[in-house]
Amino acid sequence: MAGHSKWANIKRQKARVDAVKGKTFTQLSLAIIVAARNGVADPAGNFQLRTAIEKAKAAGIPNENIERAIAKGAGTYADDNTQLEEIRYEGYGSGGVAILIEALTDNRNRTAADLRGAFSKNGGNLGETGCVSWMFTQKGVVTISGVVDEEKLLEAALEGGADSYEVTQDEIAEVFTDVGNLENLSQHLKNEGLIVDEVELRWLPNNTVEVSDAEQARSLLKLIDTLESLDDVQNVTANFEMVDELMALSI
Repeated sequence: MAGHSKWANIKRQKARVDAVKGKTFTQLSLAIIVAARNGVADPAGNFQLRTAIEKAKAAGIPNENIERAIAKGAGTYADDNTQLEEIRYEGYGSGGVAILIEALTDNRNRTAADLRGAFSKNGGNLGETGCVSWMFTQKGVVTISGVVDEEKLLEAALEGGADSYEVTQDEIAEVFTDVGNLENLSQHLKNEGLIVDEVELRWLPNNTVEVSDAEQARSLLKLIDTLESLDDVQNVTANFEMVDELMALSI
């Protein structure tokens, strides 16, 4: 059972350099709204909503903001007619690197224009639907901390139906599974006494491109930063990898 998330490696490397930009209150609130609209407004019966709420609380969003977002999603919040859509955009960065963007928006034209501008200013271009998505596979990912017994992790992961796991740094691991098994795996790992820090769906590249040129690295990192800073953008995934020295260029 071997790990296979090279983009996760990139995100961790980048985190060590610039502390990873957290999601804004707006982005996290939008995720709650959509989750509540896609299912019941009760987190006990809606895994997507429960996960979105946990992320919001971890980011320090006040409970009243969370409750307001749930009400908007449920359609019970007065004077709110916002219609949000979940859209996946695709494009290319410098050197033809594939980039996948998940967005939540109430205005497709605005979001597309913002993304197109971000790509064009940073050596890339926004592509057509389907141009790079075939290079990625969506998986469920459970992040665990306090891993001191890898054999226990392996056994629990196998029993929970995981595909693989990867110890990413000291006492931290990521466990991968099919999307439909994510809730079951997360609960099983918790029941086995493991510390579950985060549960998410993530697009993983099937193959990666090694970036070794400093200018290309700088351009790609600036593009990723710009895309992640847009309020409509929820997640950005790319299929490149690079050494820590090049990651430092994002500073």
